Amino acid sequence: MGSALVTGATSGIGLEIAWQLAAERNDLVLVARTTARLEELAEQIRQVAGVRVEALSADLATSTGALAVADRLRSTTRPIGLLVNSAGFGLGQDFVGGALSRELAALDAMVRAVLITSHAAAAAMVARRRGAILNVASMTALTAQGTYSAHKAWVRTFTEGLAAELRGTGVTATAVCPGLVRTEFHERSHVDAGQWPAFAFTTPAHVAEVALEAARRGRVLVTPTLRYKAVAAALKVAPRSVVRRVAGPGLSGRGSETH
Repeated sequence: MGSALVTGATSGIGLEIAWQLAAERNDLVLVARTTARLEELAEQIRQVAGVRVEALSADLATSTGALAVADRLRSTTRPIGLLVNSAGFGLGQDFVGGALSRELAALDAMVRAVLITSHAAAAAMVARRRGAILNVASMTALTAQGTYSAHKAWVRTFTEGLAAELRGTGVTATAVCPGLVRTEFHERSHVDAGQWPAFAFTTPAHVAEVALEAARRGRVLVTPTLRYKAVAAALKVAPRSVVRRVAGPGLSGRGSETH
């Protein structure tokens, strides 16, 4: 892939993807909001992996941040061969009675920014006739756990449509749809991860490995672990009335959702 841009690079799945790409000797552009943490990670990867790493501080919940990333993706200097959209967060609130500002920030970060960055990356990659876009969706795309589910359902469907449009161009689009993953996600969302059994979780390393392999193969949708593949199959055939009852907002504990 040569050079990859990873959003949400300082934590969770994005962090693991960044390290795995670096281990494969890919140069990186890392994107996150927290400048100090981002710069520290970039230096660690430079020292350990010996690859070139750019740190791009950007808040993807803002137009300025998303457009800055899009500008980097369009650049012909060290062109990007792989875009990884991993930035996201749990809302930590119910929709009714929750802060509208937080809802809008989540929509901007997990939907609008994915659209903006994918638009820029796809155009640049198609012009070169090579490249890949990897979007981190979620198992919650098949559930009814509030707005986070809606955002991830959009990511999943958008990626499918993009993959179809890109067919024959040399560029691919992949959406990875993990279930519960051991990251900082729940803690940041003020959700007690202990409410779910340990066996329900997988590791960021496994998700990253599966996602990157799927991107290399040009697969459009991938669900890590046999357990969640079975869950996904059941959710697809279950009546939506049943899904709303068993996989609605109450499943997540506080209306904030799981990657």
